[in-house]
Amino acid sequence: MRVPMTWLREYVDLPSDVTARDLAARLTLAGLEVETVDELGSDLTGPIVLGRVLEIEELTEYKKPIRFCRVDVGSANGTGEPQEIVCGARNFVEGDLVVVSLPGAVLPGGFSIGARKTYGRMSAGMICSPPELGLWEDPDGIIVLPQGFGEPGADAVGPLGLREDVLDIAVTPDRGYALSMRGVARDVAALYGADLRDPAALDVPAPTGQGHPAETDARLCDRYVLRGVTGFDPQAPTPMWMRRRLHQSGVRPISLAVDVTNYVMLELGQPLHAWDRARLRGGLAVRAAAQGEKLETLDHAQRALAPDDIVIADPSGPINIAGVMGGVSTEISLTTTEVLVEAAHFEAMHIARTSRRHQLSSESSRRFERGIDSQVQLAAATRAVRLLGELGGADVESAYTHLDGSTPREPIRIGAAHASSVAGVDYPEGTTERWLGLVGCAVEVDGDELSVIPPTWRPDLTDPNDLAEEVIRFEGYENIPSIPPRASSGRGLTASQRLRRAVGRALAATGFDEVLSYPFVGERDLDGLQLPADDARRASLRLANPLNDEEPLLRTTLLPGLVKALARNVGRGFTDVSLFETGLVYLPKPGATRAPLLPVGRGPSAEELARIDAALPDQPRRVAAVLAGDAERAGWWGPGRAASWADAVQVAREIARIAGVPLEVEADQHAPWHPGRCAALFTRVDGERLLVGHAGELHPRTVKAFGLPERTAAVEVDLDRIERARTKTVAPVVSTYPVAIQDVALVVDESVPAAAVNDALTEGAGELLESVRLFDVYTGEQVGEGRKSVAFTLRFRAHDRTLTAEEATAARDAAVARAVERTGAAPRA
Repeated sequence: MRVPMTWLREYVDLPSDVTARDLAARLTLAGLEVETVDELGSDLTGPIVLGRVLEIEELTEYKKPIRFCRVDVGSANGTGEPQEIVCGARNFVEGDLVVVSLPGAVLPGGFSIGARKTYGRMSAGMICSPPELGLWEDPDGIIVLPQGFGEPGADAVGPLGLREDVLDIAVTPDRGYALSMRGVARDVAALYGADLRDPAALDVPAPTGQGHPAETDARLCDRYVLRGVTGFDPQAPTPMWMRRRLHQSGVRPISLAVDVTNYVMLELGQPLHAWDRARLRGGLAVRAAAQGEKLETLDHAQRALAPDDIVIADPSGPINIAGVMGGVSTEISLTTTEVLVEAAHFEAMHIARTSRRHQLSSESSRRFERGIDSQVQLAAATRAVRLLGELGGADVESAYTHLDGSTPREPIRIGAAHASSVAGVDYPEGTTERWLGLVGCAVEVDGDELSVIPPTWRPDLTDPNDLAEEVIRFEGYENIPSIPPRASSGRGLTASQRLRRAVGRALAATGFDEVLSYPFVGERDLDGLQLPADDARRASLRLANPLNDEEPLLRTTLLPGLVKALARNVGRGFTDVSLFETGLVYLPKPGATRAPLLPVGRGPSAEELARIDAALPDQPRRVAAVLAGDAERAGWWGPGRAASWADAVQVAREIARIAGVPLEVEADQHAPWHPGRCAALFTRVDGERLLVGHAGELHPRTVKAFGLPERTAAVEVDLDRIERARTKTVAPVVSTYPVAIQDVALVVDESVPAAAVNDALTEGAGELLESVRLFDVYTGEQVGEGRKSVAFTLRFRAHDRTLTAEEATAARDAAVARAVERTGAAPRA
């Protein structure tokens, strides 16, 4: 909501020394966040004056119409002589009052005005159009002011309101009242203890007869007002002051009838709709749409209506989607002389659902779905028709329609000290009654309790805590002391938290950047990962109300968000990128049903809790990483090295090392990895192998689908499973005796993983083995076709003695024997 300060001051007697920035800070502390203070015209300098066109000479020798004008600017030019100006606009004549920027003036955007020769004449200044002065867009040309606006030479900046401070307030969904000047003014008046002039406080006489016939379903619309005017001049222009305020408030001026409805909406918060009454077929009905009905809306889109939509219909069928957008068949035109204004109080949730269903978010729907004043309709319609009469020469009909099916609000019981207990601050006695009264509540004191009836313009006030919030925000959130909770001694991070932080620190230390992705994916993402139709990761939970229709699913893998983040970084010129993310994935339970919606007035039963638990998906925590480009950059120190599948496997090894669990790596085929460069990652829990993830190079089709660099590598590890494999950490025995080193070369079939040989050597070597390290893999004629040679270094050490050569050799032979038995290896000659 954009709030011009001069407009606001019409309703609130603010102290003269209160600046827009002072007010913005005060409002923000009271819960109305002012995002910016726009100082319109702050970059504008004079002289900008009023001028009267004395003579116009048409220059016909050019391809487009050009006029050479002599303009009376009084003594503003220092000589009193008429100012000579070349202008291309055609919408003014001799005798018109215009706005002139004289040499030396600077217009918005840093546009300097000077004297120069153009089209063969000397032009000293410029006759200004609205956009050139930072006002509204106007295709008609320059500003032509009404007679009597001022005298030639008078300053134009003040009268035109070229300088204005505008507050831009980010209105939260629960504060719909602040989407109006009236609502903001009420809060400002309460904050400063100033008098409020309520623009809705109109004296509306009773109708002299029945207005336009109408009927309404009170469940959909509990208050409905129709007021009409006749003899309206459709050519009547919107006055400059209204255009200026609409523009400053972010609304584009269109025509007088439309501008009046928008102006009253901004002023009172009540959306209005105006019809050309001559195009209505009869009485109006507010009802639910029938299945199969359609309506062409003002944006010329043909819309299929749903039974949940509220429509305004005449005997021909729907003519409006209530509270959202009107239909083209009854819109105001340049020939409209009879205008019918509608002001209604529609059911908020219906409007919200309709707006989302048709993807139509209008200024009206924004207000209706947040909740508007249920008693301002008559005042708003009356204000609109009076403006149409005053500005458009129309006759206001004294007969009107007012259907009222509303019910009074029930009182809310609240303890007088409830706000103090919520805030933890001892407010003085009477504080709650004072602030609630200023908000507009009717308050009755009954001992230590209050009976409060909220005002009709605050539908968000429904329980004692809402009322307490009003007291606290006006007393000042900044006055609530910050008292951090004290942690009990001996408490700290859990083992899971320590592991997650250790993993994050380790990956960051090795050059990875952490990202946080939205947990939403679409079928297109899963297709890009080349997941088979029967892949378990395609069984995703679908959101009932997704933020993006293209991403309606909860993720079952971290990879889509990571690879898209990688693609964005590469697209912005970063060639060497390594990213990681730690987060939850959501795996639906087989046969799970939708979780029940529980009432808020009581706690859930054991059965309800069980149903909720059964509906919730499993949510394991995973860590994933992607990397592309160079893992080691080239420089004076030597050549670089491109990132590969081995780096992705090393990430998994690093995670396992930090967790203190063994990791077994073997070749696998698993989407979205390259079938020849994919590793399955295993650990052991109680002696059984447990799959914890995969690593390797991504499949070329996946690389192409997401626009990734070639040979991009990725890894995804189930951190919860890694944690399950953790055992009690035992400090290693540090031996001071020397190590005995034995090298072993074994020939195995090419299909045998080196890791399998490594495990067999480890198992056979016994307790004297300190470590095993693969240092060579060879294939060639010497070992035969389909065979490979793998060479390992075995380190042996005892903690209590120096090993003899015989002991080391015996341990090595035992290791080789086990490898021969388990893998079919043969010692290499």
